[in-house]
Amino acid sequence: MINIEDFRKIELKVAVIKEVIDHPNADKLYIVTVDLGDKTKQLVAGIKGSYQKEELVGKQVVVVDNLEPAVLRGVESQGMLLASSDENGIAIISPQRIMKLGSIVK
Repeated sequence: MINIEDFRKIELKVAVIKEVIDHPNADKLYIVTVDLGDKTKQLVAGIKGSYQKEELVGKQVVVVDNLEPAVLRGVESQGMLLASSDENGIAIISPQRIMKLGSIVK
């Protein structure tokens, strides 16, 4: 378990997906460029089996903005796109209405 102070360290923000390309070294991964309003970031996301590239572009999503970068199958990921999964696949976490880019998720 984590305490509330640890949870508050996580910077969850609203972003919009600007570009999605296939990961060159992985069948289940996309390389996703997101706009947070004041910056753009590249994320590697394992959502290829549940979403077509075309349906992702323009979608608002929730990302972890302050996650330490990681190299996934040779490509740097500068954050994390939030999604849930069950036996029916993956569902991206999105705000219920259009939000200002960079809005903090609490």
